Amino acid sequence: MARLNPSFLLFRSPLIKTPHALSSAELQRGDFLPDLCNLQAVFRLVVLGQLLVLALLVAEVGIRGINGYNLGLTSITVQWIGLGSAAVLCQLRAWFRRVSPVSAGTVAYGTVLLTTLMVGYLGKAAQGDTWRPDWESLGNQLLLASLFAGVVLRYFYVQQQLHNQTQAELRARIQALQSRIRPHFLFNCMNSIASLIAVDPDAAERMVEDLSDLFRASLSEPGLIPLSKELDICRRFVRIEQTRLGERLQVAWQIDEAALTVKIPSLLLQPLIENAIYHGVQPLPAGGLVSIRVAKQGKVCRLEISNPLPDVNQLNTKGNGLALENIRNRLAAHFGEGTQWFNQLDGGLYRLVVEFPTELPNAA
Repeated sequence: MARLNPSFLLFRSPLIKTPHALSSAELQRGDFLPDLCNLQAVFRLVVLGQLLVLALLVAEVGIRGINGYNLGLTSITVQWIGLGSAAVLCQLRAWFRRVSPVSAGTVAYGTVLLTTLMVGYLGKAAQGDTWRPDWESLGNQLLLASLFAGVVLRYFYVQQQLHNQTQAELRARIQALQSRIRPHFLFNCMNSIASLIAVDPDAAERMVEDLSDLFRASLSEPGLIPLSKELDICRRFVRIEQTRLGERLQVAWQIDEAALTVKIPSLLLQPLIENAIYHGVQPLPAGGLVSIRVAKQGKVCRLEISNPLPDVNQLNTKGNGLALENIRNRLAAHFGEGTQWFNQLDGGLYRLVVEFPTELPNAA
């Protein structure tokens, strides 16, 4: 017999800081400011800038004194300052992650003031006969910018920290749910191996090797993975179960190629297949067929699993309730209210259907 690979028994120790763990910790630090380059942020900046323009003009000349010239000139100045600062801050997001909040805040504040000085200098100089700006007017602009920049940057900072906190709580919740799935999965696979050791050692060895490869792929940080990777995990698990059950277990795969790139929570489909085998096929002396259908329908991914429904006396009473409840919770954590989960009986078959969006909800 070939030498067994024991790597599937090696679990990550919380005391060992691997490069992957370090990169995850760095990511959990979160951004200092929101992404100011997306369309939603740009729209908010433009609206906020126009409100600021109206407030400045009302304070300076009153409502009756506002005309097209001073409104247009002030709008151009304020919008260039706001959008120019946002463009620079957007490029500094990665750098902000690596420095302290004080350093990030100082640089962000200085960026707005420097942009104000440059826009004001060019604007005033362009209006005169010579390139000699009005320094008194620039000083007034700089003073106003220092006040409003402090308020706006503080608003964006607080908003982003609330978002970071929400994401951190979401990651912790998903990790807690995922940690309950893995021991359950390991327990069932090890039971399958134990049942084969005495009767077919070679098959048991092959199953251990499959399980080693399976856990090398699945014992990673919880999160979203491509559906193609999840299907690879499922096929390995099915091969383990077919070694145990033999010809009693038949599996039919109907996979939509367009759905292979859809991101789903890791170990989402495998417990559903395990549930279908354990409750539908295993109790039947003749076995049965488990059908697995995966399809992408517009912006929705649909998973459908069907299995034979044994008599009540044959049905396993020890269910997979914890695993199924975790799947519901993880789908809700990732996709919110955009998921649907329903089952039905159809001619002696039990059919479970799960639908969820192909894209994550947009962050606020």
